[in-house]
Amino acid sequence: MTTRRIETDVMKLLMSDHEVSLVNGNMQEFYIKFHGPKDTPYHGGVWRLHVELPDGYPYKSPSIGFVNKIYHPNIDAASGSICLDVINSTWSPLYDLGNIVDWMIPGLLKEPNGSDPLNNEAAALQLRDKKLYEDKIREYIDKYASPGVYAKEFPESDAEVDEEDDEENEEGDPEIDNEVDNDDSPGDSDLSDLSDIDISDDEA
Repeated sequence: MTTRRIETDVMKLLMSDHEVSLVNGNMQEFYIKFHGPKDTPYHGGVWRLHVELPDGYPYKSPSIGFVNKIYHPNIDAASGSICLDVINSTWSPLYDLGNIVDWMIPGLLKEPNGSDPLNNEAAALQLRDKKLYEDKIREYIDKYASPGVYAKEFPESDAEVDEEDDEENEEGDPEIDNEVDNDDSPGDSDLSDLSDIDISDDEA
């Protein structure tokens, strides 16, 4: 039940409009490109969410964190982790992974839970001075989550997979790879073919 549910939910997410990148083809760990919701100070920002599904999913809630920095009372400023109590209080086995991006995270950004902060500075500033709080959010977006910064920090999904595969190949045995490449060199093959043609012409 659990494995089938993971496969079903992940495939549904992959077929959605969201940009998703599996980690080494593992359906229990992946990244999602997340855009800040409209009508919030986070609008215009782009973040990378790291999602891990426990073996007990969907009865156990996913682990969700922001890879690039975000300023929010319920998100750890250093690690990007979202408060587990906030996730557990919101998550339901009836939800699928699309709800994380379409409802859970936008809802958290719109209405922070001030009673259980991970970023005490953000929580205090939100209560004390809303304008300064929103200015701080935009400052973080400019430094860590603008579309330009995101494009430089994170390659596209397909490129990521290729890069990981290339690294594994290089770590395996680069000398062997070079020998194989040299043996299969199209230049040598072409010269061999030309040599055969010249000899047959002379004999004729």
